[in-house]
Parts: sequence; C-alpha cells; structure tokens
Amino acid sequence: MDTMAITPLRVSLVQGNTRWHDAAANRAYYGELVRSLRGQSDLIVLPETFLSGFTNELLGNAEGMDGEGVRWLGALAVEVGAVVTGSLIIREGDKCFNRLIWARADGSREIYDKRHLFRMADEHLRYAAGSERLIVELKGWRICPLVCYDLRFPVWSRNRFDRGSGRFDYDLALYVANWPAPRRHAWSTLLRARAIENLSYCLGVNRVGTDGNDIAYAGESAILDFLGQPLVDLGAQEQVVSCTLDPALLALHRERFPAWMDADDYTIADSWAGSSAAVRGPRQSQ
Repeated sequence: MDTMAITPLRVSLVQGNTRWHDAAANRAYYGELVRSLRGQSDLIVLPETFLSGFTNELLGNAEGMDGEGVRWLGALAVEVGAVVTGSLIIREGDKCFNRLIWARADGSREIYDKRHLFRMADEHLRYAAGSERLIVELKGWRICPLVCYDLRFPVWSRNRFDRGSGRFDYDLALYVANWPAPRRHAWSTLLRARAIENLSYCLGVNRVGTDGNDIAYAGESAILDFLGQPLVDLGAQEQVVSCTLDPALLALHRERFPAWMDADDYTIADSWAGSSAAVRGPRQSQ
C-alpha cells in the first residue's frame, strides 16, 4: 500500500427505511438523504435492493440497465460529486440479478452481481448468480464491494497479497445488505471477522424498519478498522453518518502485523452455473 499515492477517504453510510415495492418513493427518499452529503463525501453507500426492498416478486420491481433507477443513480452521483453505490434488481434477457451499481461522479459505472444467493428465502430460484468479484479504485484505495449473503463466505471475500505488484487485492471491503433482525449477531460478528482476517477496513450498510413480508431489520450498519474495532456503529434508527478512513494507519498495521506473509496461496477456479468464478482486477476511478 503506497501511502504516497493514497489519500484519506470520506465514506458515508445511508441507513434507511426502504419503501416496499415503491421505486419512485425510494428515489425521492434516498435522493434527499444522499443530496445532504453533497461535497462532504467521496463514497456514499446505500442498502441492498434500496429501490424495492428484498423481494422475490420480480414483476414490476426489475428493470434493465437502461431503466430509470440506473439512470437516476448515475445522475445522483454526478450531482453530489461522489461515488454512490447500492444494489438494484436488474433484468437481462430471461434472468434477473441482484446487482450492485458503482456509479461514479464522472458518469461512468461498474457492476457486481451478487454471487451467493440466499437459499433460505428462495433467492436462488428467482435470481441468477454472479461469477466475477469486482475490485475498483477510488482516490488510490482498492475497494471490494459485495452484497449481503456474500458476507458469510470468507473465501470469496479473501484479501490476497500479490507479491509481484506488492499490493493487496483491496484496502476496504463493503457489504450492502437487507439483513434481518433475528440474525443481527451474525451480521455484526462476520463484519468484524472479515476486517480482522483480511487486514483491511470493512463496512456494512443495512436497512431498518419492517418490509412488506413483515420482516424486521435492525440496521446496525458499521465501519470497522483493520482490528475489527468500530469507527462507526449505528443502531436501529434511520441515519446518515460519515467517517474518514486513514491509509497510513492501515499501512502501519500491515507492516507491524504481517499475517499476510503466512497466508495460504490459492486461486478461485471452480465452476458454478456453467461459468467459471473469477476475481476481476481493479478499475481506475477518480
């Protein structure tokens, strides 16, 4: 991690009460919260499926990449001058994806399709799984954005060190979620585990309130340092909170505690649903 090329990163968590199956209401609601951060943040993170809630009712809730929700998110990122990210239900042909959109302030974007589909809620019966992990760059930071259930699978989140380039896969892992209140202990425990084991900052953004299936969400969004210590730890209320991440502290921890030197080398090369799982390299950003 070259701290000469990386600068402090201002990140913002938008912990909202998503309106059930009402994209227009959610655009108005989340748009107001995001606009309150104009000029104050580099990265603004919204919950999973923030325009609909986590639903298996795809008719009326899915849209194409040329749909209103994607266009709105892109325009919002340009307006506030920051990356804005969260996941939407996206239809491509006869398949639907739980797709994270990484919308940049310059109008460009990246996508990540949720790899692990929540079998307990039959997500795997209605959605298609992604096959590529995404690493993006922002202000010199490498960031790995993931979606909800992905948090339970440490191999997919594993932060490897490339001895050739002298760099880690990422410096910040983030998870957007609709994580129900009955499993809140797992949420907070796994976020901390991912930060500690991967020698990186980690953040998770969850929603609050109760959805149309009567499922309650406790929020508890958090930003954790590389020791798993909370820099931001929210409760169950609607909140917008920001924090600045220090790259120098991360670099110092990796130097003092070089667990990465003893890590197992491996590659992800399994096959699922007819396509090979892969890790995609970093894309340049602002």
